[in-house]
Parts: sequence; structure tokens; C-alpha cells
Amino acid sequence: MSSLPFFSGTSFRAPFSFSLKSSSLSFSSSLVPFQRLELFRSTSETTTRSFSCVFYSLKAKAMAELVQDKESGVAATGSSGGGRSEVERSRTFLEARSEQELLSEIRKEVEAGRLPPNVAAGMEELYPNYRNAVFQSGVPAAVEIVLSNMAVALDLMLLDVEDPFVFEPYHKALREPFDYYMFGQNYVRPLIDFRNSYVGNLSIFYEIEEKLKQGHNVVLISNHQTEADPGIIALFLEKTNPHIAENMIYVAGDRVITDPICKPFSMGRNLICVYSKKHMYDVPALAEMKRKANTRSLKEMALLLRGGSKIVWIAPSGGRDRPDPLTEEWSPAPFDSSSVDNIRRLIEHSGAPGHIYPLALLCHDIMPPPPKVEKEIGEKRVITFHGAGLSVAPKISLQEIVVASEKSEEAKDVYTQALYKSVTEQYNVLKSAIHGKKGLEASTAGVSLSQPWN
Repeated sequence: MSSLPFFSGTSFRAPFSFSLKSSSLSFSSSLVPFQRLELFRSTSETTTRSFSCVFYSLKAKAMAELVQDKESGVAATGSSGGGRSEVERSRTFLEARSEQELLSEIRKEVEAGRLPPNVAAGMEELYPNYRNAVFQSGVPAAVEIVLSNMAVALDLMLLDVEDPFVFEPYHKALREPFDYYMFGQNYVRPLIDFRNSYVGNLSIFYEIEEKLKQGHNVVLISNHQTEADPGIIALFLEKTNPHIAENMIYVAGDRVITDPICKPFSMGRNLICVYSKKHMYDVPALAEMKRKANTRSLKEMALLLRGGSKIVWIAPSGGRDRPDPLTEEWSPAPFDSSSVDNIRRLIEHSGAPGHIYPLALLCHDIMPPPPKVEKEIGEKRVITFHGAGLSVAPKISLQEIVVASEKSEEAKDVYTQALYKSVTEQYNVLKSAIHGKKGLEASTAGVSLSQPWN
């Protein structure tokens, strides 16, 4: 996965309140912050109800205040599996009351020597792109949503510059004292046009959830399109399959854990951290170190799978899909058969029943990758409000393929192609529904589309 899961902690019990001057509406409660936020699930239902949009802005504002609470007490849960060291730090982003103030604070942090110019440039580029995308949604509370979400995002980015978080080979999502998962959910939510988004074969997600409850392991072999893929998957399943949404483990490339703009979002996901084949030789001298790190990560995954009840997402293409340079058409990138075979072997030797399902994602419009794979960290991020799609198909086992392929090497390739074919077929149905504007009528015998948030 290129760059780029509710709160049960007891760290913040004190009542807190806030008011939004622009909406002339105030709210106060003694509930734990994230318990109160759960009352205000909002814009995924419709972008035409202004009252729910006000609730959404309250949710975003509460997130910003929770960040402030976190910083006024002990520092966030943190580096290298332990706690972050306590650092003296600026909180200027959270205190900003307008776009101009927020952008001005970025420049002030650079002048104060607390923020590297290249990271500041990424922040300054991200803000208008995110703002414009949220404004495209037409939600009445767009100004407040953008300011609140970006204030929190910039604050977390600065925190990581001042006290860098170190990811272990297996990183468990940080949910307390600050909930990085919900931060990511709230940030990505207003970028999705849920009216023009679809989930394929919801019944199979229920099937998967039942298998997890029975102690089985599940691997989702998927294409990969954007840095926001984990957030989009979780948002599509949070209402019907919250266990999957929050417990998914993503096999993630190293850029997700090194880019300062991405790291706060990555900290809210369960990750197995690996080095992508596409970047293995960016620095030849580091290739051997990267291979050894990948071996450690595979051992971590093997240990996790032995415990059963794990769901793992992996993109065996080794990176994000790109459009065809001639036709500019998007399609899933080809799968690497060695990657598929490695994960299949891990599943088979885990000691728990295991299943592999093909999963398709269509969401490139929301945050497309650069046209070409880049070596340097710090890509330009283009963001758009758009519909997206997620679909899963029935599990496919190697035994079904071996019948037709006696040679193990041939069976490995045929099995990979069977998974890829399913992903591509599902992708094309999602494409017809979203880009072809056929909506639910794009459903086929193999892919039944629905909008479970309605």
C-alpha cells in the first residue's frame, strides 16, 4: 500500500464544551468525546440535510479539541511501540480560527525552525486541494469541516516532525489516548460522494465476518488505487461490518511510514510494514536491508495468522494502479504471482482455517497517484469529491486450480490469474455503475450492488 481504525479508552473523562460562532449553535456534554461523536454520524447518509452537516462540523471540532486535550496532558501514544517522549511543542494550528491564520502558522513554524520547508510546502499544497474537494460536496458546513480537519491534520504532522513515530514491522492502530483511526475516517468521509458510491456483494462481507468469528483467517487480494484506500474501505463497511472496518490489517509499503504527510493517517491503521518491490532498488546499497526487513515482516504476519481470526488486505501488484498512458483508461495493475503464493503459503501453514477472497476497489478519482512511480518522498496530492466502489467476490482456493494444472509453478500463475480476473470483472461493474452512471442497474449475476449507508 502506498502512502496512506471507536474509542473505549478512559483517558479523557472530564466534560468539555465548544461553540461554533458561525452556526450560532452550541453544545455541551459530559460524555467521553468519542462516545459523543458516535451520536453524530453524518455526511455518509446525504449531503442535502443541512442539520446533519452541522452535526458533522461538531464532530470535526470535537476532534480538534481532543487533540488539544491530548497535548495538554501527556504526549500521544507513540514511538517504536512505546510512549512518545514528552516534548515542548507548538499548538498554533489548533488555535487558528481561519484559513488565513492556519496557512500563516505554517510559515511561522518554518521561520521558527520547527518545520522543514519541504514538509511545509506539502502542507500548503494539501490545504487548498482538500478544501476545494470538500467544497465540491456542497455541504453547508464545508468551511468548518475543512478548517477543523486540516487543523488536526497539520497539528499531527507537526507533532511527528518534532517527535517522529517509529513503526514496528507489525503496527497496531493507535486508538487511545488519541484515536488516529477516527481522525482518518473523519478526514476522508467528506471526500466521498456516497450518493454515487456502491458496494458489491455485501452478503459476502457478512460471510467473511462469520468466518472471522469462527477463528478463521481471511486474506483479501486486491488492487490498490489511492493513499485513501484504507479509509474508503472502512467507511463503506463501518455501518454493516464494523469489525472488518476496524480490524483489517493492511500490508503497507515503506512510503506510508516515512512520508510526514501520510504518517498520521497510517498510525490509525493496522499495518504489516514492507518494502515494495517497485522501490527495492531506489537506493541499491539499501536493498539487502530492505529484504531482511521484509523477512521480519513476513514472520510477524505468520505469528498473527497462527492466532486465527485475522483479516489481511494485500495488493500483490506492489503499488497503486495507473492509467494506460495511451488511452488514459484505468484498470487494476497485474498481480505478482510470487506475492500471491507467499500469502497463500502463510495462510495454509497458519494452523487455522484460511480463505482468500478477490476484492476490487475503484476510487482513483478521489486521490489519484502521480502518473509515474516516483522515487522521492513527497508526491503532489490531487484531491476530488467523487463516488467510489468496493466489491468482493466468492473465495477462490488453489485446489480448484490444481485440478487443471498439475505443475505447481503453472498452478501458481493460473491461481494468480484467476484472482486477477475476478478483481477485474468486479472493477468493470463498479466502473459501469460510477463512471458509466448506471448506478445499481450495473449489477450483474456475479456482482450485486447496494448502498448500505442508505
